[in-house]
Amino acid sequence: MRQRSKPWVMRTYAGHSSARESNELYRRNLEKGQTGLSIAFDLPTQTGYDPDSPLARGEVGKVGVPITDLGSMRQLLAGIPLDQMNTSMTINATAMWLFALYVSVADEQGADRALLTGTTQNDIIK
Repeated sequence: MRQRSKPWVMRTYAGHSSARESNELYRRNLEKGQTGLSIAFDLPTQTGYDPDSPLARGEVGKVGVPITDLGSMRQLLAGIPLDQMNTSMTINATAMWLFALYVSVADEQGADRALLTGTTQNDIIK
């Protein structure tokens, strides 16, 4: 019954050319009343390619945010209280790895894992 007592989550599917720029966008949206995050990752991040791989050429930061390691996930989520967010991550094959980075940042923030909410998409065929 908990869900019925909570308002709808308002979030915009968004990701920018870098973790820092995406963070600025998310924080602006949250200041304007958005109540959650819907993170759009670039194709190399979704498919597990390093940004310097020849297979990632021309795609880094193109359709979403590039996340390569814990440091870039920290930049992406800096100043955003993850225990107060409902976060959707459209990730595909790298879902578990990026989810682990998300939880690591939440742990660094001192967030209670029981308060983390959201979804991940793990479609390995996509």
